[in-house]
Amino acid sequence: MDLQAILNVAVQGGASDVHMKPGLPPLFRIRGSLVPARNTGRLTGEELEEVVRALTDEHQQHELAEQRELDFAFSLPGLGRFRANAFFQRQRVGLVLRVISSEVRSIADLYLPPVLEKIAAAPRGLVLVTGATGSGKSTTLAALINHINQTRAAHILTIEDPIEFVFRDRRSIISQREVGDDARSFARALRGALRQDPDVILVGEMRDQETIET
Repeated sequence: MDLQAILNVAVQGGASDVHMKPGLPPLFRIRGSLVPARNTGRLTGEELEEVVRALTDEHQQHELAEQRELDFAFSLPGLGRFRANAFFQRQRVGLVLRVISSEVRSIADLYLPPVLEKIAAAPRGLVLVTGATGSGKSTTLAALINHINQTRAAHILTIEDPIEFVFRDRRSIISQREVGDDARSFARALRGALRQDPDVILVGEMRDQETIET
């Protein structure tokens, strides 16, 4: 299986996600519908296991074996960045890849309410970005962080699992921490954040009571 070729078709075709399951060809999520890849055979369990091994390190492979699912992200030169979830179904590995835009779009580009620029400029406060899967939460958060990065001299600290959009320091400095590689947990990273002199903290997900209470 040529993963690079499959993902190239996905990116060029405007797919948001790629589904890979043994016994089926790759499926692209395009404008809400799942579309089978053309001229691609059915995937085997062995092919998917080989792909996951190629994309992950030994620690991640151990976590997948223990937890039976794994979130991670990776980049491919010339294609961009992808968020991945590997999981077991019927004792075989399945894989879903989310295409992450290589360009962080602005608030205006996304046609988001201009009031978000005022929110991003606020010196303090709590902002919750919620919505269904695929509704644009990550893209909206990236636009907010990008706006702050372009307009304020601040220390922005992100806690993510995995890191999706990769930012370059502009007017701000941005420290991106990935749970698993850079931090033990969301809650522990959030407690430690208060000693890292942040002006802005982005918590990628509020998964559990401990994180919410922190």
